This record gives sequence, C-alpha cells and structure tokens, in this order.
Amino acid sequence: MLPILLSVVVISLSGVMMPGPLFAMVVAKSYRSPWAGPQVALGHAVIEVPLILIIFFGFAQFFQNTIVQLVLSVVGGGMIIWMGISLFRVRAAVVRGDKDLPYNAFVAGIIMSGLNPFFLLWWATIGSLLLARFFSFGVSGLAVFIVVHWLCDLAWLALVSVVIYKTHTFWSRRFQEGLFIACSLLLAGFGVWFIVSGAQLVV
Repeated sequence: MLPILLSVVVISLSGVMMPGPLFAMVVAKSYRSPWAGPQVALGHAVIEVPLILIIFFGFAQFFQNTIVQLVLSVVGGGMIIWMGISLFRVRAAVVRGDKDLPYNAFVAGIIMSGLNPFFLLWWATIGSLLLARFFSFGVSGLAVFIVVHWLCDLAWLALVSVVIYKTHTFWSRRFQEGLFIACSLLLAGFGVWFIVSGAQLVV
C-alpha cells in the first residue's frame, strides 16, 4: 500500500498547494488567528469526507451530470464573487485590526469546498481514479486514504496560516492591502470563471 499512499500524498499536495479560493481565504483569515488554516481544513473536510464516501460507494456520475454542474457553477460562482467583494471592502479595516471578515474560517472552508464545482468535478474524475486504488483494501483502506489526504490539506493550510500570522506585522500596510486586493480579485475571478464555465455546458 505504501506506493499508493505516496501517490495520494503527491497528488493531494499538488492540489491543495495550487492557489485558489481556499488558499485565498486562508491568507485573509490568518491575520486574526494562526488557527485559520486548521479551521478552514476542518470546514473543507465537512464537505470532502462525505463526498469521498459517496464516490467510494459508486455515485461519482452524479457530479458529472450537466444540470448538477450548471447549478453548482452558478450558485457557487455567485457566492464566491460575493465573498471576494466582501474581502475587498473590509481590506483596510482588517489590516488595521479594526474588523474581521463577516464569516469565520470554518464556514469559509465549507463554502469554498461545497460551492466549488471544479473541486467536486475533480473528485468525480481524478479523485475517483485515485480512490479506486483502495477498493481492494476495503473500509480500512478507505479510512487510511481519507486520513492521509486530509492530513496533507491540514499540514499545508496550517503552515500557510502560521507563517502569515507570525510575519504579517513586518509587512508594510500598502503591501498588506495589496495582498488583500489580490486575494479578493482571485476569489472574484474564480467565481466568474465558475459561472462562465457552467454556462458553456448548456451552450
């Protein structure tokens, strides 16, 4: 099983380390707490673990349905755009320490995962192929897969949040606001991309 677990670690880290909505949210929330990364990872697991179980028991095709993808793209894209706009509006107050975002890190992890159509589609395709390697190991193999995959998410997001929390006071205010603007644009950009990609499914 060791070579298979190694592939899980490599693929899991390559996914979570790629800049995206989840990463942007960890950056934003880490100003207030070094625990933002683990909290986002827990919220992420609330969506991811049931999804893995659903796919393991043979329901991956549900997330490949065009209507399901369209609904998730529009709803998820709209929500992520709203979160990007919220982040942009409060950027100066967050940098000063006067205000926080209107949602906590745990909720952000749930929203960024549950309303991300490409995250769900990734699990229905690449993720399901990776998971299939554990079918022969039964439920115990499934448990090992879930734990190893989630620990990869947790380790990276925790590292990001601790580094940002410990170092952001040394950054200039202009740089910090610029970072928040970049994160808000990243969120809004992904939101628009989700909606456009969903619309293209029915064109």
